[in-house]
Amino acid sequence: MAEQRKSWLRRRIETGLVRGLTRTYSTVRVDPAKFLLQLRAAYRVPISGYHGVFSLEMGELDAVADSVIRSGMKLAAVEGAGFGLGGLMTIVPDLGILSMITMRTIQKLSLIYGFEFNTDDEVAELWIAAASAAGVDISRELIEKEVVNKFVPKVIQRIAAKASGEVVEKWAGRVIPLASSAIGAGLNYWFVRAWGARAKAHFRERHLALRQRAHMAVLAVATHPSQPSLPVSTHKLSS
Repeated sequence: MAEQRKSWLRRRIETGLVRGLTRTYSTVRVDPAKFLLQLRAAYRVPISGYHGVFSLEMGELDAVADSVIRSGMKLAAVEGAGFGLGGLMTIVPDLGILSMITMRTIQKLSLIYGFEFNTDDEVAELWIAAASAAGVDISRELIEKEVVNKFVPKVIQRIAAKASGEVVEKWAGRVIPLASSAIGAGLNYWFVRAWGARAKAHFRERHLALRQRAHMAVLAVATHPSQPSLPVSTHKLSS
């Protein structure tokens, strides 16, 4: 009986995550232009575009990223406390909203570290980061063979399958409605914190790799400067 209940709960969790992540991919995206204004106004980040983050101190970017994760955690906790009153009956709408909050947090982290998601390649990279946050390893071969509108749904399914197994034991306590409000708040808080930390590590590593590449390019130019061309003589050669 316990195993059947866990299996049922896992299917419910997976369904909720798929719906939420799919909706985020289709409609509920962070607007990069508006978020840039927020970075400048609310976080005092002195940049005119996302390329500017590569000239800032890493500590400054990390502080902003941590603040964004904390905001997502608090929002998820409030949402979890509200839906948690319904116990397991509200787990699908709860997880749908939670997955949207989490994915929007990941999108903001992507922008903080200088990675926009305008092109198909950039969108694919964003979902690779989401998969990394969920503990799913995406094969580079799969990315190269799939166009983005086929690639993303497959990634969403794999994320949902992985995450449902990770949280099924934790969400089982929500069978008791009176206790599930507090449990829901705590679990949602944990969910965004864990995924946010892993996504931050992913984007931070990519950011540092690009900085290192740019630094090596500058060193290469400094070490091997181009040879100056010889001045052309203005004197005519005597015949």
